[in-house]
Formats: sequence, structure tokens, C-alpha cells
Amino acid sequence: MTSAATSHVNPVIVIAVVLSAILEVLDSTIVNVALPHIQAAFGATTDQATWILTSYIVSAVVIMPLTGFVARRVGRRRLILTAVTGFTIMSVMCGLSWSLEVIVAFRLAQGMFGAFLIPLSQSILFDAFPREKRGQAMAIFGLGVVVAPVLGPTVGAILTEYFSWRMVFFVNLPVAALALLLLAGELPDDKTEDVRIDWKGLALLALGIGCLQFVLDQGETMDWLSSRAIQVSVIASVLGALGFVFHALTSRNSVVDLRLFGDRNFALCNLIIAGFAVSLFGGIAILPTLVQSLLDFPVIASGHLFIPRGLTAGLSMVLTGAVLVNRFDPRLLAGIGLLLTAIGNFMMGAINLNAGFWELAWPGAISGLGMGLVFVPMSILAFESISKDRQDEASGLFNVTRQLGSSVGISLVGTWVVRGLQTNTAVLSQNVTPYNPAAQEYLSPLGLAPDSAEGAAILGQEIMRQAEMISYLTVFNNLGLLALATIPLLFFCHAPKPGSHTAAHVH
Repeated sequence: MTSAATSHVNPVIVIAVVLSAILEVLDSTIVNVALPHIQAAFGATTDQATWILTSYIVSAVVIMPLTGFVARRVGRRRLILTAVTGFTIMSVMCGLSWSLEVIVAFRLAQGMFGAFLIPLSQSILFDAFPREKRGQAMAIFGLGVVVAPVLGPTVGAILTEYFSWRMVFFVNLPVAALALLLLAGELPDDKTEDVRIDWKGLALLALGIGCLQFVLDQGETMDWLSSRAIQVSVIASVLGALGFVFHALTSRNSVVDLRLFGDRNFALCNLIIAGFAVSLFGGIAILPTLVQSLLDFPVIASGHLFIPRGLTAGLSMVLTGAVLVNRFDPRLLAGIGLLLTAIGNFMMGAINLNAGFWELAWPGAISGLGMGLVFVPMSILAFESISKDRQDEASGLFNVTRQLGSSVGISLVGTWVVRGLQTNTAVLSQNVTPYNPAAQEYLSPLGLAPDSAEGAAILGQEIMRQAEMISYLTVFNNLGLLALATIPLLFFCHAPKPGSHTAAHVH
């Protein structure tokens, strides 16, 4: 493998690993748009259809921390080739699925293979670049792994609208074929280690993270702790997590080395990236529902809203990775990025039911600028003191933290919207009576009275619309406050040594 100390960079390997990463990150968002169509095709309920997303995420989160361990045992080359091949086969099988149970099973397997792609792609790419060119590596890699998931809803909407929901899985084929061809031809063999399999640690890790992810994904649907399944999962997650932490700290051969969190920068950056993921992906998750259900945007138009965000994220990633990180303190850049993320959310928290396309697109574009300014510096700060032989493992942990942050964000916003809707409806209903002048004025152009059956029904619909809108606005403002709340953590990070941009691990 090309050493980081050499000046030669193999462009074929760069293209190959970026394509491998795009496979996973694109698939994580592209399926969301097609979910209603898949639900209709299989005659499934909304609760049942969400398992298509949950199965993939749970398996990926459980497997991702094992990247370093498996890579040492079988080698990076063999593992990434197997992961791309397995991911592609499972994608095809998802597209050919004939029932809900079958597609959920294939999505579970797809997530297991896909879990390795991001951490391995990062490690291979950053080993291929010399130290002084790590900013360029960040820019190239960021274009794929940051822009792809943002544009996923757009691509998914187009494929679903003009072709079929099955195409969101088949679209992986050409990308995977090219990545496999390039990797097989250019990626050299590497050494393997005879590492003992820590079955106990693996079981506890799977129990803790898997149950936590299940709770986050299904909590709102099952009404949280009122569900026996959620209660059992919470208990299992806590016991599994505590058991794994104790095992990892007392065992010499733990499947994941938690001592990595003893590095102050790595620990703080994991906290920051988790908070940022909540703020960013929470907002992205509810935007399509908001514009389609309340603002009457068609599916294609809701997908187009993500294009400005994707373009500014790409611009920000290139500019930050290639230029800014070499000239400014990464902590300053990350702080500006978090501030822009907060501003974007606050702008969304100030819209109304008459908002047009650009009133919704501009906040996304501003948040997109913040994405590159956060991801690149956070990667530099997080991996400043991580040795080369621990990069695979650290990258797996970093990505699990980001994924869990994303899941927490999606779960939180779903809960906030539903509970806010109930509260706001009750408050608004108290103020809207047949004797309210505003209600009479609202219905007078329709020739209706507030105390008539038809008038009461129209008022009820409008109360629901306004209550739901207030809920969404509150969520966006909360996400903006969260982004601001993570900024002080940057002051506790050590600044990197001049010229020592040792790694760039983003997703």
C-alpha cells in the first residue's frame, strides 16, 4: 500500500474508495423517498414498512465498530472487496424482493456489508495521501460522503416517480461494478493478523447498540415506554452497554478498544459530531414531510429542495479541505460551521404556511455551507493523536457516534412533532370558539358561521394545520439551539500541531 510518507497518490484508488463510500451513504437516504411506494406494493402498514429502514440501520451500527478487528484478521483488501460484492448482491435482491419479510431480511444483510465501507474507504484513502495533502483527501472524500446523502432524496424521488421503487436498489449496480473493477486492479494485498475473536464482547456490543438503535427507530411508533417491546429493549440495551464497557476495560483482546476515548480530542469530537448529527439530520428527516403534508409540494419538488444544500455542501467541503484547514485553526472553522447550521435551522423556524421554494431552500443552502466547515475540522481534531495502526478502529467508532447521533435526531424530531401537535391543538382549540371574532371573520368569505357543522369542520382543519406548523417551527428552533450548545466544547479541544493534519474521517 502506498505510504503516507510518499508523495505519489494513485488516483485510481482514490476514485475506487470514494465510489465505495458513496454506495453506502447514498443508500442510507435514497430509500426513504421510495418507502410509501414499497409499502403500497407489499400492502404493508406504515409501522411495518419502517422496518425496511430500521433493519439496515441496526445491522450497520452493530457491525461498524468491528471494522478494525475484522480488517486486521482478514486484511483491508479482502474485506472491502467482500463488502462491496456483498452489498451489491443484497441490493439486487432487495430490488427483486417479493414480500415485506424478504426485503427486510435482505436489507439486514445489506447493512452488515455496508457497515465496513465508510471506515475502510477512509483508512485506505488517507494512507494513500502524504501528510501535507490530507486536506485535499478530505475535499475529495467529502464530495462523495457528505453530498451524496444530501442528494439521496432527490435521486430517490426521480427514480421512484419516473421508473419504479425497485430502481433505488438497482442504481447501485453500475457504481459497485466500477468500484470493484478499480479496487481489484489497483489495491495491493496487505498483512493480516491472527486476532482472537472476542465472542463475549461481540455479543454484548450487538445487544447494547442493536437494542438502542431499535428503541430510537421504533420508539415513537410504539409510544415509547408504554410498549413492552421498548421497555425490554431499553433494559437490554443498558445491560448490554454496561456489560460491554466493563468487559472492554478489563479484557486485553476486546473487539473494540474503548481506551481510544481516553484521547481528549477524540472523545470531545465524538460528542460534537453526535450533537451536530442530531441538529443536521433531524432537520433533513422532517423536511420532506413538512413540505408535502403542509405546504402541498409534490414529491419531485420536495426532492429538489435538497439540491442547493448539496451544492453548497460540496463547495464548502472542497474549499475547507483544500484551502481553509491549512490557514485557520480548525476549532474556529468548526465553530463557524456550527453557527451556520444553527442559523439555517433558525431560518426554517421562522417560515409560515405560505413559504415558497426559495424560502425553504436558502436555509438548507446555509446549513450546507456549515457541513463542510464542521466535518473537515472535526476530523482533523479527532484524529490528531490517533496512531496509524488504530485508524480503522477509531474510524469505526467515530462513524457509529455519528450514526447514533443521526438516529437520535430523527427520533427526537418525530417525538417533538407528534407531542407538539397534541399540545398546540389543545391550546389553539381553547381560543377558537363560535364567539371569537377572528373565527367569524375567517369563515365569512365562505358564507359560513362558526357554530355550523361545516364551519366547525373547516375551523378544526385549520387549527390542525396551524398546530402542526407550530410544532415543526419549534423543532427547527430546538435543533438550532442544540447546534449552538455544542460550540463551547470546541474550546476544550487541543489545536493540532502545525502541518499535522493526520486524518480526515467523515461521513
